[in-house]
Amino acid sequence: MPGGGIAPDGERWIACRPGCFLPVRVLSRLFRRLFLGQLSAAYLAGQLQFFGNQAALADPKAFKDHVAPLRRSEWVVYAKRPFGGPEAVLAYLSRYTHRVAIANSRLVAFNDSGVTFKWKDYRAKQQRRGKVMTLAVDEFIRRFLIHVLPSGFHHIRHYGLFANGGRAENIARARQLLHVPEPPRQPADTGCADDGEPQSSAYPCPCCGGRMIVIETFERGCTPRHHTTQRIWIDSS
Repeated sequence: MPGGGIAPDGERWIACRPGCFLPVRVLSRLFRRLFLGQLSAAYLAGQLQFFGNQAALADPKAFKDHVAPLRRSEWVVYAKRPFGGPEAVLAYLSRYTHRVAIANSRLVAFNDSGVTFKWKDYRAKQQRRGKVMTLAVDEFIRRFLIHVLPSGFHHIRHYGLFANGGRAENIARARQLLHVPEPPRQPADTGCADDGEPQSSAYPCPCCGGRMIVIETFERGCTPRHHTTQRIWIDSS
């Protein structure tokens, strides 16, 4: 959250009010619109089922009349500063954005009959939270795959000033308007150890600025002759 934004004319920085963290009313109405929109879409797609006292909502008119008052009522959104500060928030989010669903250290045993792993029961007292669970292999795989994003989704998506389309220009303009100096650049890894002076790479990566190594040059339409034996990891996020 940048705590403000660039004016439409690009000539000044508009800061939020002192002590304002989020516009709660705007956030509540945005959440209301998105929630009810997704609920209606799920109903039209036949993904909702009603039983017991709610069986009458299977009728489209009854469902529409039931949801209509919710679009006019004020929804309550509660937001406050974290107890542990920004560092605690980043540590919490990093567990979901830069780690797998379960660490190897939590796996206790596995065989053809099941997988045994450690987990924490946060409803129990501090001394009794650590527990062990055994699941069938197919059930363990099913739960693991719930944490795998579908194709086309990203762990982290940037919006506003930090959207990929104009992030560099927006951040540079924001620093200029706020009179904040640009942070010093990290020296590129050139692989030279003869002196401590940072050297610019002849082929810098357009994304991270790191050193790229040319392994072969071939003309358009030709098939490369070089086949690397190294495994190359590509982060598509």
